[in-house]
This record gives sequence, structure tokens and C-alpha cells, in this order.
Amino acid sequence: MESHEAAQVRLPQLRLDELLGELQARLDAARGTRDRVHSLLEAVLSVGRELDLEQALRSIVEAAAVLVDAEYAALGVIGPDGRRLSAFHTVGVTEEEIARIGPFPEGHGILGELIREPEPLRLAKLSEHPASYGFPPNHPPMNSFLGVPIRVRDQVFGNLYLTEKRGGGQFDEEDVSVTSTLAVAAGVAIDNARLYEESRLRERWLRASAEITNSLMSGSPSAEALGLIAEQAREITGSALAAVATPMADTDSLTVEIAVGMDADAHRGLVLSLDRTLMGLAFARDALVTSTDVVHDERVSPEPPRFTGLGPAVASPIGTGEAGVRGVVLLAREAGRPPFTAKETEPLQVFAAQAALAMELAERRRDAEEIAVLKDRDRIARDLHDLAIQRLFATGMTLQSAGRFIEHSEAAERVLRAVDDLDETIKIIRSTIFGLRAREGGAGSGLRARAVRVAGEAAAALGFAPSVRMEGLLDTDVPKETADHAVAVLSEALTNIARHAHADRTEAVLATDGRELVLTVRDNGVGIAPEGRRSGLRNMAERAAELGGRLEWDCPQGPAGGGTTLVWRVPVVREPGQP
Repeated sequence: MESHEAAQVRLPQLRLDELLGELQARLDAARGTRDRVHSLLEAVLSVGRELDLEQALRSIVEAAAVLVDAEYAALGVIGPDGRRLSAFHTVGVTEEEIARIGPFPEGHGILGELIREPEPLRLAKLSEHPASYGFPPNHPPMNSFLGVPIRVRDQVFGNLYLTEKRGGGQFDEEDVSVTSTLAVAAGVAIDNARLYEESRLRERWLRASAEITNSLMSGSPSAEALGLIAEQAREITGSALAAVATPMADTDSLTVEIAVGMDADAHRGLVLSLDRTLMGLAFARDALVTSTDVVHDERVSPEPPRFTGLGPAVASPIGTGEAGVRGVVLLAREAGRPPFTAKETEPLQVFAAQAALAMELAERRRDAEEIAVLKDRDRIARDLHDLAIQRLFATGMTLQSAGRFIEHSEAAERVLRAVDDLDETIKIIRSTIFGLRAREGGAGSGLRARAVRVAGEAAAALGFAPSVRMEGLLDTDVPKETADHAVAVLSEALTNIARHAHADRTEAVLATDGRELVLTVRDNGVGIAPEGRRSGLRNMAERAAELGGRLEWDCPQGPAGGGTTLVWRVPVVREPGQP
């Protein structure tokens, strides 16, 4: 009897323990759900606060890893082609491990499965999926997997990848739900960060345009404005190189006036054709020209080598429409960097158009100022002719007539000398009038244009177009006589190369620093034979000596040598005592 009563007491106690245990489990589950919802809300708020896109992506990855207790997490950004990953942000892998693994994935295997089918994907073991083909060497082991797409305005931006749930468990449906909720908040945060980034970018372009306009309208030289265009465009687009080329008068060529950034010296001063360069094509077509790899682009001539280490590039005309193209700006990024997107090139085109408008307004202003100066010169010349010369002439006639009435011989001689002085003064004034009304020579008569024409004419005999580079104020600082000699020397040097060198590459560099003009002509031919004729070299040397300069040449020997380098240098301003 006692045993039966004791059993009855124990059974209710057991049921109570079960009920209490179940209640505790439900309380723990509710507390866990509450904590998880709280963590999710914190993650959503944390992600939503970020306005910098890169930092927002980093916050999304970190929040996802914490929410589902994953050891490794990554966010892959889908590239413009919609088939590959253009960026990869990771959590749980150190920089040293990343370096040992190698390049980031491009979107093959399981990662590519989510790109092709943008729906949540949960796997107990990665290697068992048909799309899996293993990991690269030094990659940490990963088994459990959860992938969720991130959409921005109904477009798939990228995917969240989560692996190795801590404790050896598997990702469950609740993990999928939580991660999907975070992905929605991430899409909103990414969209906001993009809009903020675009607004800041537009603001930077507007500030750059205003700076260029202010520079031009304040009377700064056009070269300074071109330098501003290159610097601002390079900085805003994150490019390694920026160059600006302008058309050369009376030629079908462009010359690179400004180059800043990576290997800028290899571009500065180059003379470019319109059909074998990105800048030439942009100028000829009056349209934007892009390249994903400028080094291997078939539209770009390999000589002279100038794009080593560079990859994506874009060339935009400066100006368009009725006003015509005033130049071209080229931007290039380092190899491996993402290509230029439409969101980057569109504001670049607007910026270039506004820069061209500022250049045109500045030119109109300078033209108006020049017209005012010319009108003032005409007025001065007219006044000198109509007033000063007439009065001087009348005074001279009066003195000449009065001289007949002077009986003192010395006084009469002085009056006659005064009449002669008045005649000389009239001649000086007339010469001044002529100078005020004189005009400069026509377009295409400068040293730059003449040198380009000579190089173009030599191309037929050479069998290829020689590379031409120009530096300095050649049309301003070099006197006409010196320019005539330089053009003749360049023509003779190219002719000699065509006749004797058997070369397939030639470079001509014409440069001045305001004190000296240096013409350098290089080829990769057979060199100058020791017993060969020297008449051409003698002519060049005589021209240099006539101007107080000298000619030097070098023919390297040995397996690394070959070719000839001619250096013809003459002073721009002659020293006292020179002939």
C-alpha cells in the first residue's frame, strides 16, 4: 500500500519536471529568438548607417557572419557582364591566408551557381553539390554552406556566402530567413551608399569644372587649364595616367600637351596619328572610345611603347558639335583594375564638354581683347600719320624755308641738320606705324607643324610612320632661321635612315628649354658603317656649327646594341661674339 502511494507521488513529480523542462526550453527558445531578432535589428541599423559603399559591404559581411554564427563569410559583387564577380569581400580569412590562396574567385563552381540561379542555397556539404570542383591549394576546409543573393532595385548586386557554422552544425531554415532579411536591408543600404557616392562624384566634377572655368576666365594660359583637366579627371576617376592632346595646325595629327601620372614622360610631347591611337580615334569620331586592355588593343599602335603596366582606358573628346573638338583627354588605370563604366564615362563627357565651353569663352575673351588692342594700334597709327607726321613735315618745310634767310653759315648748317633729324624721325614713325599694322604669318608655318609634315613625308620611304615627340615652346622660342635648319636636319636624318639603316623603328624628339634646341633621332637599324660616306653627317654638323651648336652620334656595338642615335643641338639665343 505504501509503495503504491509513493509511486503516485513520483509520477506527478515526473510530469511536473517534464512540463517545467519543456517550459524552460520554450523560454530559452523565445529568449534565443528575441536575442536573434535583436541582433538582426542591430545588424540592419548598423548596415543602414554606412554611406561609404566599401565600408557598407564590409559591415554586411561581418553582420551576416555574426547572425548565423559562421566561421567564414564573403560578399561577391557581380560585374557588369552579369556572369563574373568583380569584387570579393571576406571575413574570417587573414591577409596572409589570402596571399597564399591566390587571386579572389571569379564566380565559378558553387559561387557561379548563385549567379546563374539567384535564390537562397543551403548545403550540408559543399563537395557533394554537382557544381563543386574543389578548392585551390592552401584554402581552409569548408563544408556547410549558405548562399543568399542581394538585390538592389530588383537587380542582383551580389551574393552573401557563409560557410562552416560554428560547433559543427548545419545552417537551418531560420538561418536562411535571418540572412535573407539582412540581404533586403543590405540592398537598401547599398542603394543609399551608391546614391551618396554618385552625388559626391557629381559634386567633385562640378567643382573641377568651376575651377577650370575660373582659371581660364582669370587669364591663365591654356596649358595651365589643360593641366587642370588632366589632374582633376585622373584624381576623380582613380586613374593611374591622364593625358591631354590637342590638334596641330595644318596637320592630321595630335600632340600630347599634358601627361600626368604613371610613366607620364613616355607620353608627353608625342605626336599621335588619328587612326592608330585611342586619342586619335576619339578625335576623328568625335565620340568616346574605351578599351579594356590598352596594351593589347589592336586599335593602338605598339610603338612607341608607352602603356606598360596599364589596362582599362578611355579617351573622351574635349568639345563637340558646331564648335568642333578642341582636344582629347585620355585616362588609363593600372592592369587588373575594373574597366570604366557608363556611370563614370558619362560625367567625364559632361566635364570635357564644359571644359571645352570654358576654353571657347576664354578664347572669345582673348579675341575681343586682341581686337581692342588692334583697334587701339590702328588709332595710334592713324593719329601718328595724320597728326604727328604732318606736323613734323610742316615744321621741316618751315625750317628749310627759313634757312635761306639765315646769313650766319653755322646757324644755317644747324637748321639743315635739324631738318635732316626731322626727316629721320618721320622715317622712324612710319616704320613704327608699319609695325603696328603688321600681321603674323599664317597657320602651319610653325616648327611643330613643319616637323610633323617632314615625318609624314618620310613615312613612305621608311615603310613605317616614325614616332615624333615635341617638348617646349618650339613655335615661340625658336627663331625662324634655327627652325629652318632643324627641319632640314630632320628631313636629312630620316632620308638617310630610309636609304641606309634598314630599320623598322625610328623616333624623333624635338625639344627646347628656352636656351637650347635639341633634335634627337634614333633608329634600330644597322648603324653607320666605319667606311661609309659622311656627306649627310657633315651637312648636319655644318648647319649646327653655323648656329653655334654641334652634332653628336652614337652607334652601340654588341648583342644589346644596334641602331644609331643622332643628337643635333644648337643655342636658341646666340651668345655675344657668335657669328
